[in-house]
This record gives sequence, C-alpha cells and structure tokens, in this order.
Amino acid sequence: MSSQPSHTLTERVLAQVRDAERAVDQATLRRRRSSGQTQEQIRRARSLRQVFVDLGTSYREFRRRTGADVSPEVRDAACRFRRERDVTSLVAVAASLEQVEALPW
Repeated sequence: MSSQPSHTLTERVLAQVRDAERAVDQATLRRRRSSGQTQEQIRRARSLRQVFVDLGTSYREFRRRTGADVSPEVRDAACRFRRERDVTSLVAVAASLEQVEALPW
C-alpha cells in the first residue's frame, strides 16, 4: 500500500457529491419528461415542499411541547399549500405559525 493515497479525501468526497448530483439530475430528467416541467420548476417544487415539511415538523414539536391543539388557521393554511404549492401559500403557512408563536425562525 502506498504511503500517499491516489486521491485526497476531499477529492473522493467531491467525486461522491458529483455522482449524487448526476443521480438527482437523471431522476429530474425522467420526471421532467413525464411531467412537462423544467428542471428549475422541479427544483423549486421540491424546495417548497421541503420547507413545508420542515415547518410541519416544527409545529408538531411545538404542539407536543406546549400541549396546544391544532390551530384552525394553521390547518387551513396547510391545506391551501397542499392545493396550490406556491410561495404565496407557503408564506401563509409561516404567517399562521408566527401568529400562534410557533414559527421556528
């Protein structure tokens, strides 16, 4: 075994990152072909969904910690986001969480 590895750890990590990026890009291409969406639209939709999921997790933790019931305003905003899946409806979710003092940021 050589005392000097053929690739540095950084190079190996970056190679893994590039492989993962290619996998994501290929999955995105398959979805785009079937959905008619651009890669940017798919990326945006995934990002919006991830923030929504994170907010939901934070809200459930808040409710467990405080014993609060589900707020009708939060429920309505979440339902609206599920229908519309856009920035405006996601902002409404965050606003409803802020109103009940459950917004994590």
